Amino acid sequence: LNRSLDTVAAIPDEEWLASLDSRKRKELEFHDRDRDRDRIKAMDGDTYERFYGNKKYYQATELSKAYVDSWIARHAPGKVFLDYACGNGVNAIKAAQAGARLAIGIDISSVSVSNASRDAEAAGVGDRCRFVQADAENTKLPDASMDTIICSGMLHHLDLGHAFPELARILAPDGRLLAVEALDYNPLIKLYRNLTPDMRTEWEKAHILSLKDLRFAEKFFALGDVRFWHILSIAGGKFPVLLPMLNAVDRLLTRIPGVRLLAWIFTFELRSKTSQR
Repeated sequence: LNRSLDTVAAIPDEEWLASLDSRKRKELEFHDRDRDRDRIKAMDGDTYERFYGNKKYYQATELSKAYVDSWIARHAPGKVFLDYACGNGVNAIKAAQAGARLAIGIDISSVSVSNASRDAEAAGVGDRCRFVQADAENTKLPDASMDTIICSGMLHHLDLGHAFPELARILAPDGRLLAVEALDYNPLIKLYRNLTPDMRTEWEKAHILSLKDLRFAEKFFALGDVRFWHILSIAGGKFPVLLPMLNAVDRLLTRIPGVRLLAWIFTFELRSKTSQR
């Protein structure tokens, strides 16, 4: 596995770029810009709001974040863990801290990979993390090599017709995968996405996941636990003092069929179809 990662990391830049179609090059350019920390620090307030104004709403995601952190803590120890399209590698670092045998992050953005490597060193887990620039739809990782995979907020950046088969190929027979994604039903959230085009790519905006994507996933995986998060609690991004009350209401609303489809985020677990458990 480490030899495979070394091979991927050694691909020359020209060869790497030549392997990407125009959609993937646009994603690479967007995420290199989006994760440039020096650029972000130099922004004035209005420019930051234009490109990152949605970040304030993520402080309202404490319920789903706690669930994801708990999932990592349960399923990372002793495992080969993959943070798929890892961004700045937050989940890979958490997996290493939780005792993963090896925590790997792959991302199309070299800026993200550099950030993740530096953050892992700063967190004291650099010796148990590997971050490489790679194509998530063609990872070049060995078959059945990943025990645990997390896909956090990134499947809507990909062509699922390529991503799901690739994930199924690299997932170990008794492996499991957790996806954390925005949900494409709430009309107010959809309107917000359309009104803030600089915060996302055109592909991303047009490919937010819905339940039909779960049905498609079942062609490649066994579907496990599906949960829905954040209907009213989104308002806690602007009114943090209300967040505990909004979370309490959301715990009830997200259990109601139909109503829960208004959730901002949903999580779903996938298992290898060859699992014996």
